[in-house]
Amino acid sequence: MKVGITYDLRDDYLRAGYGVEETAEFDREDTIHAIETSLEDLGYEPVRIGNVKALVQRLNDGDRWDLVCNIAEGLHGYGREAQVPAILDAYDIPYTFSDPLVLSLTLHKGMVKHVVRDIDIPTPDFCVVASPSDVSSVNLSFPLFAKPVAEGTGKGIDSASKIIDRQSLESVCRRMLRDYRQPVLVEAFLPGREFTVGILGTGENAVSIGVIEVLLRENAEADVYSYQNKEHFKERVEYLLVNDETAKRAEETALAAWRGLGCRDGGRVDLRADAAGIPNFMEVNPLAGLHPENSDLCIIASMTGMSYGVLIEAIMQSALKRCNGEGKV
Repeated sequence: MKVGITYDLRDDYLRAGYGVEETAEFDREDTIHAIETSLEDLGYEPVRIGNVKALVQRLNDGDRWDLVCNIAEGLHGYGREAQVPAILDAYDIPYTFSDPLVLSLTLHKGMVKHVVRDIDIPTPDFCVVASPSDVSSVNLSFPLFAKPVAEGTGKGIDSASKIIDRQSLESVCRRMLRDYRQPVLVEAFLPGREFTVGILGTGENAVSIGVIEVLLRENAEADVYSYQNKEHFKERVEYLLVNDETAKRAEETALAAWRGLGCRDGGRVDLRADAAGIPNFMEVNPLAGLHPENSDLCIIASMTGMSYGVLIEAIMQSALKRCNGEGKV
């Protein structure tokens, strides 16, 4: 079976003049190599495609694939993660992971929280600040937490993201609006434990592969799983595999959100406990990183004894099962 691989290679964008933080969500060469090698080991015929523009060119040239393993993040707009899936849908080519609707919805942290709240999943009270004039209408109790509404990998999050007064709220929102040119999500700061739940599968077949608690070391930026803490996670962060009652509740909430939002094949859900110890939905990543050592989903799999090859096989089998209900194309 011929399996195309769509991705945004970080080095390509760095060479084009984009900055380090701008390209933080894009993949390294060793990630693409690891996926390619795993697919070969599983008996597939992997074919590198590249980013959305390369996909358009290859399709125009007449190239086709039985399935596409899609990890392309895209560069511009709220629909950037949905670009490759939308094009593949137009050509009736099946692919791994979620569809354009889910990827567009979940990238916007404000919109997805509206939906999550509507399906009765706990999430912190929030509002979206689209302009400096909106700050005065924020009617939430301090402390608060602010982050760009449509970024990943902790981009835009630092120690200033935890906000204790209105003056700080004003300055942080103005800075984020200026630097990231997008609205700011402002939500109640939750003081409890932070969890990430790894998920494989789709719908009722979705299962949790494990729950890790994110613990910040003394040399980390306090209270926030920030961009810098994520970039230097080996020195600043400890991941602890947990299975206590709170972790189990986080797992149940994560699966409810995953199924309720219609996420597919594999990814992760991030949660944080409130003052009462109840895990709240923070965000979902239905297009999770697949670096064998650095990506949270792969870290969870490794900590639970699942090899990288088995993880890739599970993602592929979930996608294939969706395609024809039998696990084969």
